[in-house]
Amino acid sequence: MKDLFGNALLDYQNGHYTEDIITSTSISDDDALPLPYLFRDFKDMPKLEQQALKLTKGSILDVGCGSGSHSLFLQEKGFQINAIDISKGAIEVAKQRGVLNAEVKNILDETETFDTVLLLMNGTGIFQELTQVSKYLTHLKSLLNPNGQILMDSSDIKYMYEDEDGGYWMDTNASYYGELDYFLSYKNEKETPMKWLYLDFNTLKLACETVGLQCELVMEGEHFDYLARLS
Repeated sequence: MKDLFGNALLDYQNGHYTEDIITSTSISDDDALPLPYLFRDFKDMPKLEQQALKLTKGSILDVGCGSGSHSLFLQEKGFQINAIDISKGAIEVAKQRGVLNAEVKNILDETETFDTVLLLMNGTGIFQELTQVSKYLTHLKSLLNPNGQILMDSSDIKYMYEDEDGGYWMDTNASYYGELDYFLSYKNEKETPMKWLYLDFNTLKLACETVGLQCELVMEGEHFDYLARLS
């Protein structure tokens, strides 16, 4: 990983903002990811994220913290936060912005336990593929204190396969429709492609049941997205 995402965050943080990140997937064309959006305040966050932050309790792990916007909001509310991200640049930015406990770490390397684990901005993305969901959920479960919770959002992207007649053009022989190849570029440099998973709620619920987690639908967004609470 070249950490172009982290480089972009550092540029914005340090006053060198000239262009946005460009993303695409195996089923969608280039789209701009505006850097200011990654530094948003609570009032500018989607309702799903706002609701997740309102439901947090106790000690918190912010997984894939990015520039630290969620952590900063909760930290200001007096919560104890551990923020982690695999992007070195993102963690540097989170620290510069005032996140007290931020470190470069993969979620699978986390060993502490928490009252709330947050996975926002399509939290299921880090699972990468459907075959890995159980492994990640089992590990996340091991990070929970008694009566702990995981707050996670994702989207059912079935709508992206809909044709003009209302039918769907999914290949029934292919892998799960939410498994995508994700591409990112910044300043004309391309990041190493990665796997990214969008998980529909029913599939997430079933996967949770197989590893002994309860999964409840907390809220549905305006665009096929949802917030789930796992316990």
